[in-house]
Amino acid sequence: MSDDDRLPEDRPSVRGRVGRYGRVGAAVGGAAMRMAGSRYLGREADHERNAADLKAALGGLKGPLMKAAQILATIPDALPEDYARELAELQSNAPPMGWSFVRRRMSAELGPDWQTNFADFPREAEKAASLGQVHKATSLDGQTLACKLQYPDMASIVSADLNQLRLAFAVYRRTNPAIDPTQIHAELSERLLEELDYDREARHTRLYGRMLADEPGVCVPPVHDDLSTTRLLTTGWIGGEPMAEFAARADMRAREAAALNMFRAWYVPFYGYGVIHGDPHLGNYSVNDDASVNVYDFGCIRVFRPQFVEGVIELYHALREGDRDRAAHAYARWGFEDISNQLLDTLNIWAGFLYKPLMEDKVQRIQESDSGTYGASVAHKVHEELKRIGGVTPPREFVLMDRAAIGLGSVFLRLRAELNWHRVFHELIDGFDPETLQTRQAAVLETEGLAAPA
Repeated sequence: MSDDDRLPEDRPSVRGRVGRYGRVGAAVGGAAMRMAGSRYLGREADHERNAADLKAALGGLKGPLMKAAQILATIPDALPEDYARELAELQSNAPPMGWSFVRRRMSAELGPDWQTNFADFPREAEKAASLGQVHKATSLDGQTLACKLQYPDMASIVSADLNQLRLAFAVYRRTNPAIDPTQIHAELSERLLEELDYDREARHTRLYGRMLADEPGVCVPPVHDDLSTTRLLTTGWIGGEPMAEFAARADMRAREAAALNMFRAWYVPFYGYGVIHGDPHLGNYSVNDDASVNVYDFGCIRVFRPQFVEGVIELYHALREGDRDRAAHAYARWGFEDISNQLLDTLNIWAGFLYKPLMEDKVQRIQESDSGTYGASVAHKVHEELKRIGGVTPPREFVLMDRAAIGLGSVFLRLRAELNWHRVFHELIDGFDPETLQTRQAAVLETEGLAAPA
């Protein structure tokens, strides 16, 4: 189907971007005004209502701004409890669009007789997220399907949000020189634009099915190509219990099994193929009765150069051995430039926090404290030191790697799992060879028509 056959509102437009700017300001500004009014009048702030207002504003807008809220909600203690609870619901319970949109979208993607492809297609969405909503349908042969429909006008929305994000970064850079966000914006822009292509996501989903085919503790839904397009993605439906609910009620053995499966779901593809899932928020996985995990939403995928993966492993060895030269070489492989002794020391503070649970050959939690504020305090220390020494420009490849590590760490905190992370890690990296990874990576990417990293 060509672009001319798509819904008119799906095409990027100046009008759409301008409208987006106005809606962003009105939605977020309304909640902010109520909060400010409470302070001005000396009233006790109604945090529960304000949090609900903020969720409604961001959820109604869809798009990248809602994704920012999702990221915040994955980090324990980063937000007040009321806010964290409300924003967490955005990950799997955002306000959906109505039946008129569903009919228009499905007709545009599968034709006017689209309903003949299904035994049942419910009017109400089962889940709603930042870029699309999911309907739990039934195929003609009785299979349960997950049909993800992209919201209208997403090209304009993403374009507008990325422009606003660039402006926000520019202001931030002038007032706070610790981190130059240029490459961060470039990386997020490319990944978000890729997420609009559901045909690409279908290939990513099949890619993950291949890479994790030998992992009995990880489930990836099959893709139904005959019912998928660039704005409609249909896969098999995989149920399971939401991760937050599982973490709250499961016993220690089950939580540890789920944590191990989560670790392998993310890092078998990375250390084995140089591929990582870049969107580790709680709405993208669930847990089955046997503690196996289901992984969803493969729009935000990053393929790394084998040299980058080698640099990640090299940094681990450098930190264990206290080898500064080896650490500097590893950071260079990550893409950091002009690594002075001061910058090396500062980067090692953060790396030491991320790698710490991997260092010692013993059973332990992912961090000593159950509070997410510990990681925030480490980040603050690094931030202040970067300002003092003149700042740094994080390389593009660092962005999703760091996001995945922090996001997964927050899940492990919720699970309260005690594992020998050192041994789990070494099972993946022992015998690592970048040439073998490159060969294996090229083979799986070629099978799905995906390009290898330059």
